[in-house]
Amino acid sequence: MSGGIEAAGDIATGALMGRAFESRAGEGGGDAHGHGLCLNCGTALIGDYCHACGQGGHVHRSLASIGHDLLHGAFHFEGKIWRTLPMLVLHPGALTRRYISGERARFVSPLALFLFFVFLMFATIHATGDELETPENMTATGQNQTRQQLDTAIAETSKQLAAARARHADDQMNLPHGDVITLEATVKSLKRQRDSGVNGGTNGSGTHVNTGWPMLDKGIQKTRANPALALYKLQSSAYKYSWALIPISVPFVALLFLWKRRYKLYDHAIFVTYSLSFMMLLVTVFTRGLEISAPGWILGLMLAFAPPVHLFAQLRGAYELRKRSALWRTVALSIFAFIALTLFAMLLLGLGLME
Repeated sequence: MSGGIEAAGDIATGALMGRAFESRAGEGGGDAHGHGLCLNCGTALIGDYCHACGQGGHVHRSLASIGHDLLHGAFHFEGKIWRTLPMLVLHPGALTRRYISGERARFVSPLALFLFFVFLMFATIHATGDELETPENMTATGQNQTRQQLDTAIAETSKQLAAARARHADDQMNLPHGDVITLEATVKSLKRQRDSGVNGGTNGSGTHVNTGWPMLDKGIQKTRANPALALYKLQSSAYKYSWALIPISVPFVALLFLWKRRYKLYDHAIFVTYSLSFMMLLVTVFTRGLEISAPGWILGLMLAFAPPVHLFAQLRGAYELRKRSALWRTVALSIFAFIALTLFAMLLLGLGLME
């Protein structure tokens, strides 16, 4: 129940943040008076909105207006979402081209749509990932699991030590034996790890990683000591830094059009942002499909064919390419996308391990 409420809150937050990045072009004024003075800057009104600062001519002052603003931002997006979403799924190339050409009031901006689907995707993952509810719970769980595994390893090693001592009990020379010394050292090391509660890892080996980078070594030891918490931090980092996928991906798209000077970095950024929005929507649908136990073959086909087909359609429509040109760029962009995701994953790992 709490997970569903938090997920709904994440979705609403995403919509409101997207709304903050969305321009008010094309909105209707509703019950604005269209005369008098602007309450914000004092300019004489000649329409539903002030032509100097953009504030609406009519200002609500009631509790109901707060609820209206929340629903308006979270579920309506001024009606643009219902025009943008079908275009994003079925005609992504036309959507990209039309937005770049200047049709801004008709569609949700790429950044607003991206922010909304980021929140929607992670809210869906959060709702289905009950085992990662809070860092505190995960820390306790990870510590208990590590302690239990260390206790098991200590008990087994102690049995081996007792058997080794029994084998050498009749040795009259009373010389130290290698197997006994090794087992004694292992038991002491395991007990020290259990008592300290750190650097034990889940395998109880107690080995330390030495990369020559102290911060990275420390992060790796923390991950081994509590992998559940590390996974939570990785998810949180992906949530916070998902925007980094845009600047990481834009140069790869630009490489495909180096000799076409009519297309600028801005055009590629719009293309990438709309494309990432669709991919996040796809992940959201896939996650929901897993939750409701949808047929595996359907989900498999969706993951295998939806991304390249969407890329092909968006490339061909946005850049007005022929089929052959769009096809080879789709193949190249699919490879570039894998590289971009790898770079993004490395960024997340670096940030997460060194926190």
